[in-house]
Amino acid sequence: MQNRIMITGAGSGLGREIALRWAREGWRLALSDVNDSGLQETLRLVREAGADGFIQRCDVRDYSQLTAFAQACESKLGGIDIIVNNAGVASGGFFGELSLEDWDWQIAINLMGVVKGCKAFLPLLEQSKGKIINIASMAALMQGPAMSNYNVAKAGVVALSESLLVELRQQEIGVHVVCPSFFQTNLLDSFRGPTPTMKAQVGKLLESSPITASDIAGYIFERVAAGEFMILPHEQGRLAWQLKQHNPQALYDEMASMAEKMRAKARSGH
Repeated sequence: MQNRIMITGAGSGLGREIALRWAREGWRLALSDVNDSGLQETLRLVREAGADGFIQRCDVRDYSQLTAFAQACESKLGGIDIIVNNAGVASGGFFGELSLEDWDWQIAINLMGVVKGCKAFLPLLEQSKGKIINIASMAALMQGPAMSNYNVAKAGVVALSESLLVELRQQEIGVHVVCPSFFQTNLLDSFRGPTPTMKAQVGKLLESSPITASDIAGYIFERVAAGEFMILPHEQGRLAWQLKQHNPQALYDEMASMAEKMRAKARSGH
């Protein structure tokens, strides 16, 4: 293992924390984001942690930017050992309120961005017998109300990861998918939703999380080392997933009553 890792969405939040966690182990990092200043700050922190690497602006919607990033990894690092498809955006709104543009935007970044990242880097991973880490969300497994486009995009990331897990075993490429619950992050900066109330409600969910992006990055590091495919960093998330596997109807009922409460709140404007 040559210890070279690529991370998309590395300019902030979980992407930055994953970079720092691997940096502390002395890995060389290839960092990308659409936010240049955030990327430079991540690289500064990585160097402070005693590691090094390079940054390259990359919009995951554009396959040619991802293939250019893969080429840069080859020329600057001689290849890549782990790719982390982390770039993502938040979104919310009841199905009736979401426009088809909202759907296109969400699928283009949160699902197709991961597909394109895997595709652009697969040749390098085949050489290094490396690993893929796709960042999905508990939303992929729980399908909470008023975020159907986000739920569908993230569920697609889980299905893609499952498909790659079975297809790439023979090539000795490891595959992992991470489903964090909401955590303290600046994901809301990119939030797109029909109403400010909706943004505030999602914000409340994010604030209630006791676990930080740094904790999650540490958990991912450990579980990847242990060879775990489905990585659920939050204890509540693990419990909710167990419940859904044993009694899905109970979970659907819970979510439906949550949807009612959200509608009532939205109507009263609080």
